[in-house]
Amino acid sequence: MYAILDHIFIYGYDYVYVLLAGNICAIVIFTFRFVRNRNHLLLTLLTLEGLILTVFSLMDLVGANFYDLNILILFFLIFVACEGALGLSLLVTVIRTHGRDHVNSLNSL
Repeated sequence: MYAILDHIFIYGYDYVYVLLAGNICAIVIFTFRFVRNRNHLLLTLLTLEGLILTVFSLMDLVGANFYDLNILILFFLIFVACEGALGLSLLVTVIRTHGRDHVNSLNSL
């Protein structure tokens, strides 16, 4: 029995390739925003989380359709949670010491 999603086409393309192209475009956009956005530490951390969320959805898409990456995705989520906690603690520390989260004022670190 064939899966229902194996035969769904969007404008002549398979849905997997459309989602793959969308994820790659999102990775390029979030990478550009991460490199370009250097005003506030909070905005930089949110852009990094968006980039990581896009990479997670790309890994989930590839893992569900092409390879079996379940344990790798689990380890990735563990490291993402640790990175998010570390980023928020760094943000709180910077705001307590400097009084603001401007990246330009972090030269003294």
